[in-house]
Amino acid sequence: MGIGRFVFTPILPLMHAQAGLSASTGANLATANYVGYLAGALAGILAPALVRSPALLRAALVVLTGTLTAMPATHDVRLWIALRLLAGAASALIFVIAAASLHGNLRGHPAHLSGWAFGGVGTGITLSGLLVLGLHSVADWRVAWWASAALAALFTAGAWHLRPETAPEAGTTAPEAGTTAPEAGTTAPEAGTTAPGVGGPAAERSTTRTRRWFTTLFVSYTLEGVGYIVAGTFLVAAIEQSSPGPVGNAAWVLVGLAAVPSSAMWAGLGRRWSHPDLLLAALVVQAVGIALPALIGGATAALISAALFGATFIGVSTLALAAGAHLRFPRSVALLTAGYSVGQILGPLFVAPLIHHGYHRALILAAVVVLAAAAAAGLLRIGFPSPGVVPRAAAPGQRSVHESCPASPP
Repeated sequence: MGIGRFVFTPILPLMHAQAGLSASTGANLATANYVGYLAGALAGILAPALVRSPALLRAALVVLTGTLTAMPATHDVRLWIALRLLAGAASALIFVIAAASLHGNLRGHPAHLSGWAFGGVGTGITLSGLLVLGLHSVADWRVAWWASAALAALFTAGAWHLRPETAPEAGTTAPEAGTTAPEAGTTAPEAGTTAPGVGGPAAERSTTRTRRWFTTLFVSYTLEGVGYIVAGTFLVAAIEQSSPGPVGNAAWVLVGLAAVPSSAMWAGLGRRWSHPDLLLAALVVQAVGIALPALIGGATAALISAALFGATFIGVSTLALAAGAHLRFPRSVALLTAGYSVGQILGPLFVAPLIHHGYHRALILAAVVVLAAAAAAGLLRIGFPSPGVVPRAAAPGQRSVHESCPASPP
């Protein structure tokens, strides 16, 4: 998924230079990918049986690899849009199935194992970035797509026998992807309900606070979707404007390398600090990373930017979804995933008017949006229940969620 979803970023400058791709068309291709991702993610959320289907996983792997193969076979923008739309949907289904598989098959194991598994996204970014970097001076944009398709086919073979999550046993309710399994035999009631014997004004105030916290988290995570995706799409092109040569692709490889351990790292930090504190820190660090190439320029700033961005973009998803799961807000993962996905669609559209004369102003705007997400995370810190406290809306006997794995790709 890291290859199929993100290889467009390092190939984009090649398509500008060699295929006549305009900046606005590049933004439209990015948007098509994110629309497809939203559709695939919602399909996995609304039809839970899909995430337990080995056949669907294999079909999505084949479709994703096929879209990479087909990109250089045409110059028709409409076909490119259709292919990136399909690639987005297939990427989302692969990730949702993988997340559910990790959740079901690693239940009871240390949370950092899931974190390292999600580092596969960073590995895909790294390897595809190295591939494009190596081909940059010896081949054209079409060879870059075909080579990435061959790399994706190799990993498709490795993922072919992934065992999806099994169906829940009778009498239990499967928790959302990204939550920690409740104790056997318990289910989470909907928000607004209270445990037997608990009620009255205190319970109503608790429910109101939970809704307020979740709304603030939703706003923060949606804004992150808008801001992060601008850098995730245009970072290489922006760096190459001020530092021609291999620096842009080298920075993208560094993004992938930094992303590999990031989910496990942020999950580990969650044992010592609260999710809102860590979310605030990660968003501020990410905003600095996004702004650096536009404010300073040069190879050093580009590489620092890449490291900061790569170390945070998966971690923010880990932390935000963990915070939502801890609140026990009904369908928190689904709602947060939808908001984040819509943000990804809006990001390229918001900056499209700015990129006709370069990408630096787009990065500045993206950094400002991420800082707004950080401000919302700062508000979330006010009164947020500590990791050892389960919000009143949760049923007695349920454990709080300290760590979770993201249910949607960043």
